[in-house]
Order: sequence, then C-alpha cells, then structure tokens
Amino acid sequence: MTVRVDPSRMANAIRALAMDAVEKAKSGHPGLPMGAADVATVLFTQFLKFDASDPAWPNRDRFVLSAGHGSMLLYALLYLTGNSSMTIEQIKNFRQLGSLTPGHPENFVTPGIETTTGPLGQGIATAVGMALAERHLAAEFGGDIVDHHTYVLASDGDLMEGISQEAIAFAGHLKLNRLIVLFDDNGISIDGAISLSDSVDQVKRFESAGWAAERVDGHDPKAIADALARAQTSDRPSLIACKTTIGFGAPNKAGSEKSHGSPLGADEIAGARKNLKWDSPPFEIPQDILDAWRAAGSRGKAAHEAWTKAITAKDAGLRAEFERRVKGDLPVKALAEAVAKMKASLAATPKEIATRTASEHALEVLTAAVPEMIGGSADLTGSNNTRVKGMVAISANNYSGRYVNYGIREHGMAAAMNGMALHGGLIPYSGTFLVFSDYLRPALRLSALMGERVIHVLTHDSIGLGEDGPTHQPVEHVAALRAIPNLNVFRPCDTVETLECWQLALEAKDRPSVLALTRQNLPQLRLANDADNKCAAGAYEISRADGEAKVSIFASGSEVSLAVEAQKLLAARGIPTRVVSVPCMDLLLELPAAQKAAIIGKAPVKIGVEAAIRQGWDAIIGSDGIFVGMDGFGASAPYKDLYRHFGITPEAVAEAAQARLQP
Repeated sequence: MTVRVDPSRMANAIRALAMDAVEKAKSGHPGLPMGAADVATVLFTQFLKFDASDPAWPNRDRFVLSAGHGSMLLYALLYLTGNSSMTIEQIKNFRQLGSLTPGHPENFVTPGIETTTGPLGQGIATAVGMALAERHLAAEFGGDIVDHHTYVLASDGDLMEGISQEAIAFAGHLKLNRLIVLFDDNGISIDGAISLSDSVDQVKRFESAGWAAERVDGHDPKAIADALARAQTSDRPSLIACKTTIGFGAPNKAGSEKSHGSPLGADEIAGARKNLKWDSPPFEIPQDILDAWRAAGSRGKAAHEAWTKAITAKDAGLRAEFERRVKGDLPVKALAEAVAKMKASLAATPKEIATRTASEHALEVLTAAVPEMIGGSADLTGSNNTRVKGMVAISANNYSGRYVNYGIREHGMAAAMNGMALHGGLIPYSGTFLVFSDYLRPALRLSALMGERVIHVLTHDSIGLGEDGPTHQPVEHVAALRAIPNLNVFRPCDTVETLECWQLALEAKDRPSVLALTRQNLPQLRLANDADNKCAAGAYEISRADGEAKVSIFASGSEVSLAVEAQKLLAARGIPTRVVSVPCMDLLLELPAAQKAAIIGKAPVKIGVEAAIRQGWDAIIGSDGIFVGMDGFGASAPYKDLYRHFGITPEAVAEAAQARLQP
C-alpha cells in the first residue's frame, strides 16, 4: 500500500512526539529527535529494510542510535511504523519505571532496539561488529540468506569519544561497505557550540580511514536520499554528515544547547507547533500521517517473504544450522563429546602448562565442535593463545575466516564483539592482557547489562607474569571485574579447570565471561576423569582434609597449587586442612545459601589466597578471615622471586593458619 504524505509532515510527527514526551516526563533530550527527524524519515521510509511486524527477522537491516540520549527519536519511529509493543501509552510513559521507553534505548527492554546505547561512542563501535557479522555469515551461508546493511545515527559526542577512532579505523581497514553512518552534524554539545572544544573535519577524518564520506543538508530529503543511494553501492563504509539544526522548529532554543537535554517548556512547544504547522494535541498523530508511517513499517514485508522462501528452499542441514545459530543454541552433543574426550586425554596424560596454553588446547577442540565461535586478539595473539592451528584470519578479501586481528584497539574490540553477539549467529571471543581490561571495561559493562554471550580471554593475570613489572601486573583488576553484575569471572587453576570454565562460558547464553589466565606453568591438580563440571558451582573442595578440618584454604588460579602445598605443611604439623578451589566467585555467591555454606564449610580458620587484592573475599572467608595476597602494586623481577617478596608462599599460608589456631 502506497500512502503519499509530505515527508516534512511525517518528520514533524517525530518532532511532536519527542517534545511532548520529554515535556510530560519533565526529563529527556528533545533536540536530537527534532533535528534528525528529516534524516530518520528518509531512512525509514525509503531505505531501511525491516518488517515492523517481526522486529527480530534475521535479515533485517540494523539501525543503531549511537546517540542514545535522543531515544525519543527511536521510540517515535517504533510507534509510528507499527511495532506492536510500542503503543502511544508507552510514549506517554517515557522515562517512567517499568515502561518500554527508558531514558536510553535498552535492547533487553524494548523489542525493535538493536543495542543498548547511551555511553557515547559505544553504538558506532558496536555497529562495526554487526557489519562484520553480516559479512562473515554471508560468506558462510550465502548472500541470499544474509544480505543487509547496518545504519548508525551518530552525534558529535560519539565521534569525539576515543572508541570511535578505533571503530572507524577498523571498519575502514576491513572495507565493511554494508556499514553506513549518518552523522547528526548539529554543531552543539551540552556545553554549547562544538567549536568550544573541537575543530576536526569529520569528513576528512573518515576519508583518511578508508571511508566514503560526504556532506549533505540534513533537512533536504532529496539530498539525504541521494547520499544514501550512493552509500548503498559503495565499496567502502560510508559517512554521510548531515548538517542539521538541533531542536528544529523551536522558536528560541533551536540551534542552541538549550534544546539538547531539557524539556522545551510549554511556551517553546507552542511556538514550535506554530512554526511546524502542527495543530494536533499532544500525543495525537493525524490519521493520514500515521497511515503513511504504517505503510513504511510494512514496506519490508515483500522482502521478508522472499527471504523466507529462499531459506526454505535451502538444504535442510544448512537451514537447520543457520536457524540453530540465530537462536543462540549450542551444538550440545558435539560440545559434550569434545569436552569428555579432552578430559579423558588429560586424565591419561596430565599437563603442567600455563592456563593460557591450556586455553589454547581447549580452543582446539571447542572451535571444531562449535563453528559459531569467532576468535581474535588486540595484537597479542602469541601471548593470549587465542588463534588455533588452521584458523584463517578475516580480511577485506576474505570474510569467511574465523579469526579477527583487531590491532591495538581493546575498547573497539570489546564493542565489536558485542555487535557480533547482538547480530546473532556468532559467539565472539578475544584476548588481551588482564591489566588492559581497563581499556575495554565500558563495553564489557554493556555486554553484562545486555546479557550478551561474549568471552574475554585475559592473560598475564597477576604478578606471575614477572619481569614486565607493575605497569603490566594486575592486582585490582580481578576484583574490579567481579564487581560488574551479570559477569562471570573465571580464574582456573589447571588444564582441567580451564576446559570446564570454557564450557561454562559457552553455556552462559545470557551473560559475558572473562577467563583470567596465567603466563607461568601450573601443575595439573585434577587427575581423575570427572564426568561432571566441578567448576559449575563456582567453588569445590579440590583436596580434602585428613579428618575434621581445622583450616579451610580458599584460592583461585595459580594460587590453588600453592594452597595445596600449604595443606601438606599443615598436615605435617598435625593440622587437618582442606583446600577449596574458587574458579568463579560469581557463580559461588549465586548459589542457594545452604549449598554455598556447605562448600565454605565450618572450619574455624578460613584463609583466602590470591595474588590480587582482598576485595570480594570477605564474602567467603568473613571479615575476620585471613587473606594472603597483594595490598599494593607489584614489581619487576622473575615471578618466583616476586611471590617470595610479597609473601605469597605455602610457608606464609601455613604460618598464618597456625598462628590463628594458637591460643
């Protein structure tokens, strides 16, 4: 159905809903939706491939509002195009508790939102991962099944954030030509004119990174449409800098920071209505305009139906594999068999190796069993051990590879991984040093908030890395990562635990995971061929006491073997001691109280051992428990010397336990 309405009237519907919703909430950002309404109208009515009746259609184009503060633009578009979840009542409840219209877009709350945005720069960087996922899956399953664009609306603030440079350079290098960024070039930030703090020519910046880039009038529908048509046929990613007026239509606040982040006020809204020739009451859309928008929302139905026919005609095996991967289901049987086979091998031939090497061995079997796994590293491949034999790197000439060389771009890497996971069909994992988790933390926090399955391999996890010294030795990082809700932080003690932690990370469909891994070799403590995954409880007794335990030693990672040595020293002194490995404190603390208490036990002396700070350990050992670890930065020396220097030794643990037991 074709419904012809002046596009400026359709854009004004966005403006009216935005200023009315922000005014009712007494909170929000009306300026961007009012300024970018013409750009969004052209995109959604003429170019974006979507079906409002099925916002999760796998072959839809993705639209990312990187400037998440302008969320009313997106909510207005969802309502106007006919997304069934986005009613006018939801628009009226903008920024209210329990609504589908939170202050910033949240994909886990609102159907039709591709990713959670708000922290500037994250959206454009996440979109790079979506565009990469599209190219990779098209290479694997065929261009008739996977064939779509990723569009981004980005603000000045998005392009000022450092992560944007990482994302822009990476996308240009890989020639991700299905990525199109619409830059809302309104020249305004919260403090005032952009010229107060920035003078970058964004078109030249993008061109220097290998993008096609041009400027257009963001209030000229034909100019916008022509630029989008050119971008759709480009052999490179595209930037379209759309010169707009923030708060377009507002008589006194348009073009000013005063329309950026505050309600316009009744008088200003009345003036805007007059300027825009908008006579309808608040939250009412004239029927002809609504009909035109609803027609735009159903415009993609034909493409959707054609895609459904195409995938139905595919080989049944390929179709089933595609559908499994899009759903996020694991190949359960293949995964279980791979884990069981490797466990049997480790029981037969124990290995004393670093857990980063154990991770590489695990990846050899896991990536073969789980083909959706796609690896990478931030220029530390040989140190992170994330690329297994035979794994081909993705390049601009070959998107079918399963390994990504991200370069020294930890933050951009983490955001791109989020985009791949959000796109669907892939499980991204990648590596850097644990100390550099500070560089990627904002994107990792968002993956935890969104509940996305991304896996970060963070090696060189303590003073155990040795001579590189305190700049590279993480001491507070494990605790800082454990502080993020809905994130599993694994620190395995040997080869078997490393495999089990990888299995748990893959099975955690609704949360990200970190694997903190050693540089130094560790003995294999788990020698039996255990069918069950002992790490699943977060902690378990790895070495029992000879009799009723007087001491419980809790440790993670490289310090578990140290704890076992301390247990032997205490046993020689007649002090029964048990050792509990804590590969994932997060999972332990989520257990029911009775199960958690049974693992922690009733020994009168509880000792935590970790080559890191104490923070978080009191939940296990109590505030009166003994902690053997770090309370400051490390130093440059061979790692064995460092452990002795900082008093993290079996002797120190044994002495502390014995001293506490003495009356």
